[in-house]
Amino acid sequence: MRMPILFAATLLVLAACGKAEGEQVGSVDTVFQWLGPDHKIVVEAYDDPKVAGVTCYVSRAKTGGIKGGLGLAEDKAEASIACRQTGAISFPTGKPLEQQEEVLNERISLVFKKLRVVRMVDAKRNALIYLTYSDRIIEGSPQNSLTAVALPAGTVVPLKK
Repeated sequence: MRMPILFAATLLVLAACGKAEGEQVGSVDTVFQWLGPDHKIVVEAYDDPKVAGVTCYVSRAKTGGIKGGLGLAEDKAEASIACRQTGAISFPTGKPLEQQEEVLNERISLVFKKLRVVRMVDAKRNALIYLTYSDRIIEGSPQNSLTAVALPAGTVVPLKK
């Protein structure tokens, strides 16, 4: 009897952990559900934690119904991304950026699937590239979306050597 309770408590803790600090900008319903919330597409804004003045907008499917309402549904491995300069670009941490670094990691199923955003630096073209994809512990998805932010002339990215 103790084992199922312990397992359920562990799942609840895992579901609560690992949430990224995104701000929902809006959503549209795609499928009506008699019980629980409708299936929808949500649009969320994520500010790059190491590059001030860059915001990434991610749209993705969110499963509704009873499972979705309880946070037990597994969302589809599909997302779209658009990152834009939304202010003066600076590097407030004062630390050099990695050539490639994960900037967002959000759980999109109870335990196994995650939505990821990776920032890559294209120093030659003075741009930041952002790639979004999802993965699972066993099998990921090749579906991905890519966007780039061209940096203003004269902006030098502090790149880790």
